[in-house]
Amino acid sequence: MSIILIKNATIINENSRKVKDILIKENRIERIDQNINTNGRYEEIDAEGLYLIPGLIDDQVHFREPGLTHKGNIYSESMAAVAGGVTSFMEMPNTIPNAITIEELEKKYNIGKQNSFGNYSFYLGASNDNIEEVKRVDRNNICGIKIFMGSSTGNMLVDREKALNDIFKHSEVIITTHCEDEFTIQENLKNALEKYGDDIPFNQHHIIRSREACYKSSSHAISLAKEHNAKLHVLHISTKEELELFQKIPLKDKNITCEACLHHMWFSNKDYDDLGSLIKWNPAIKTSDDREAIINAINEGVIDVIATDHAPHTKEEKSGKYINAPSGGPLIQYSLPVLLEMNRKNKISIEKIVEKTSHSVVDLFQIKERGYIREGYFADIVLFDLDSKTDVNENNILSKCKWSPFESKSFSSKVIHTIVSGNHIYNKGEINGEPSGLRMEFNRD
Repeated sequence: MSIILIKNATIINENSRKVKDILIKENRIERIDQNINTNGRYEEIDAEGLYLIPGLIDDQVHFREPGLTHKGNIYSESMAAVAGGVTSFMEMPNTIPNAITIEELEKKYNIGKQNSFGNYSFYLGASNDNIEEVKRVDRNNICGIKIFMGSSTGNMLVDREKALNDIFKHSEVIITTHCEDEFTIQENLKNALEKYGDDIPFNQHHIIRSREACYKSSSHAISLAKEHNAKLHVLHISTKEELELFQKIPLKDKNITCEACLHHMWFSNKDYDDLGSLIKWNPAIKTSDDREAIINAINEGVIDVIATDHAPHTKEEKSGKYINAPSGGPLIQYSLPVLLEMNRKNKISIEKIVEKTSHSVVDLFQIKERGYIREGYFADIVLFDLDSKTDVNENNILSKCKWSPFESKSFSSKVIHTIVSGNHIYNKGEINGEPSGLRMEFNRD
């Protein structure tokens, strides 16, 4: 039986800070106390001077397997995840083939079981004609349904009103949406092509995939959710106008929630001239005013969770002109260092980081026995040092694509240890052992 004893850690959990020991047996937290001693053989981690938090749970990633594994796969990207303090992830259905049937979805779960260093769940993708698959979902066995209400990577745009109504009416699990109005985007793209030809500057991305496109689509999704009393989670909010659509009330009282992503919290449209395609995401990174509004909304309780939308592409794919360069990029390996850098800049407290990356994700998705430092819960734990640096360079990037929009940057904090379901997977910069992540379960009865 695997036993780990963590000594003298500063535990940040449920809005409190306490210096205590944690005893882990097999994959659970057995005891949280002071001066724990145990008989027999065990691994001891001296955590004096380190901070301990629940492992981050990323509710939106694209790990590219199956079908797009030249960009990334569950093995490589889950390895990058644990290095960034992410112990659990929910992966999107726009792989090849699209995960729009229960059978294809279960194939992904089998890949996760064999190859994931982190705990995992996979979304069933919605399409214009798979409502019967949506009805077949076991509500305690998958994280949710994903609807692309604006086209993105792949070809999963749901644009028929009857299909949307059916999904919102019949889904028994949370519906997550990518909200951008496709007609608005295509009109803006047409105008950009007329103006710039085939050499559109990347700084036009937030104008083409405009704030109007985001607001129109988010408003539509919310109206559908209200009409059908559906549980809706709007992903990657990018504009201050959209924030007006959501309530500032306790999460337990919300049926409609939203998410912020790291790139919308860190970059602004001023960064396009330097970084170009490397920060081309959908929805687009917008203005510094939008960025500050998003951060404020996180702190005020309007935005409920923080994620990455980790979506690797190869350097070659990203090197094309605007019209050909795909949207998305790798972020997950630097999840916690980026957020801790924002803490250092007084943008967000560590307690709020824990709430929005762990506690609230568990509460929102009703994940079973994770996301909190509690006796009896799965031991998903991250230990970090606020005074050690994380240098980003090609030699230490674990994502298969081997690049990062943070390349050559140095963050002021560092992930030291990551424990996933009781397994000490990441230890001082090294990956330990084999993939051993577990399938997440949900309490929705």
